[in-house]
Order: sequence, then structure tokens, then C-alpha cells
Amino acid sequence: MTEVVVTLNGEAAHVPAPASLETLLEHLGLDPRAVAIEHNREIVRRAQLASTPVAEGDTIEVVHFVGGG
Repeated sequence: MTEVVVTLNGEAAHVPAPASLETLLEHLGLDPRAVAIEHNREIVRRAQLASTPVAEGDTIEVVHFVGGG
């Protein structure tokens, strides 16, 4: 399996390639409806996750929403 190294939430991470942001979230076990994604300093809308490729050296920030009250 091929991998690429990205910076994920400030730390180096090895992710399977080829990948999109959608497959990255699947790999991480995260629900796309419960996160916000920043890819190379750009906010990515949920509808664009499957069409946004992940490449070597990308910087990705994933913010997971937590409910409560």
C-alpha cells in the first residue's frame, strides 16, 4: 500500500494513497457530518470532500464537534 505523509492537526501522519479528504476521514473513523476540515489553509465544504485529493506535504486540520449542554 502506498502512503503519503501529511501534517494532520499539527503532527506528521502517514495516510493511505491515493486518498481524498473523504477517504481520510473514513480512515480516521470520523463522520464527515461532525467535523470541519481545513486543507492547506482553505475551509473545505462537505460536498467537496470526495473530490479534494490528499497529497504529500498537505496540511490538514480536523475539528470535531462535541455536543453537550
